[in-house]
Amino acid sequence: MINRIIIRIKVLQIVYSYYQKGDRNLSNAENELMFSLQKSYDLYHYLLLLIPLLTDAEQKRLDLRKHRYLATESERNPDMRFVNNRFAEQLRTNQALQKFANEKGTLWNDDDLSLVRNLLDRIVHSDIYQEYLSSEDSYESDREFWKKVFRYFVCEGTDDTIESYLEDKSIYWNDDMDIIGTFVLKTIKRFQSENGTQQELLPMFKDDEDRDFALTLLRRTIMEEKDSNERITKQIKNWDLERIAGIDLFIMQIALAELKNFPSIPVNVTLNEYIDVAKYYSTPKSAHFINGILDAIVNDLKNEHLLFKN
Repeated sequence: MINRIIIRIKVLQIVYSYYQKGDRNLSNAENELMFSLQKSYDLYHYLLLLIPLLTDAEQKRLDLRKHRYLATESERNPDMRFVNNRFAEQLRTNQALQKFANEKGTLWNDDDLSLVRNLLDRIVHSDIYQEYLSSEDSYESDREFWKKVFRYFVCEGTDDTIESYLEDKSIYWNDDMDIIGTFVLKTIKRFQSENGTQQELLPMFKDDEDRDFALTLLRRTIMEEKDSNERITKQIKNWDLERIAGIDLFIMQIALAELKNFPSIPVNVTLNEYIDVAKYYSTPKSAHFINGILDAIVNDLKNEHLLFKN
């Protein structure tokens, strides 16, 4: 689940912190990187657990309305389809998700109730909800409903309430919502009724190679800082490193470490990935600037027979 897009972003954050804090301990940086990646994986579970939490909140709300002295007929006999959603119940009893929640303790707590109630209110007053109530009563419809809800209210979002709230809960979740949200959607799509409580969730890493990629990229970026800076300085002509925005310098250092140390990753893949990172994290002109510098360094590396890939 932790793919290389997430890894590149997290390495950038750790490298930035490494130099800004002045803590030049590589082992500490590696531990911080792995902790940061683990927190992204925590967010994946956290968002999945939101679904049964919302059905619980609706159950409590319906129970309160049902027992009011002046309850209406519809309040005494409410439509229970949302509460009895088969997919939400399968997720609630999923063994992997239960194991994670038991190990981590309470993830969503009483402090989160106002957010949950607000989100629930928006869901039950949405067109998605009305379409769901009139759709075929099946597991597939139940699952499709939550996929639509999650895409609209969490991933796309009509506002940034949830993203801002979660970022306040953990600094490690800054900028994670978009990517982790896509993995939650992928997980919802993968669920099958016949798998019951044994339905597999996405693993933290696809394989050991991705975990090694994360640690190696961080190590080589830090260890090759001097060489990377010399190559960058050569290309900026009359400038010096102090005139380059810090984040731009770190992006180029990481990109060069990837270019030189991962022969299986094509040059254009690396360049495109870090240009995208620059567009998101730096100034509007940075992507073009970084692209020009990296292109020139790639040519130098090939002329020096230090780069043998296309």
